[in-house]
Amino acid sequence: MAKKPTRMDAMKQIIEQVKQELPLYESDTFVCGPEGTFIDCPKKRLEMVGSGLSYWESAMPRGITPQFDELHRFGKMCTSVRRGLVRNNIIAA
Repeated sequence: MAKKPTRMDAMKQIIEQVKQELPLYESDTFVCGPEGTFIDCPKKRLEMVGSGLSYWESAMPRGITPQFDELHRFGKMCTSVRRGLVRNNIIAA
């Protein structure tokens, strides 16, 4: 039987998946289009994910362990941002 990951391992897995799937560091995704071009602002949403990512990448080495609700909120936010990027045709489904 597979062992459940620790909260630290779970957050590391989320971070790795986000880095692989979201265009966090691509300059063309950090552009706001003309009014009405996007359903929501991809720039702002990617900045929120990037901010959370930076926080956890610096907090975990200092021994700060994410709580279950923090894992849930960060994962849910990343999923929501990914859906928005797909909806705006920025990334493929």
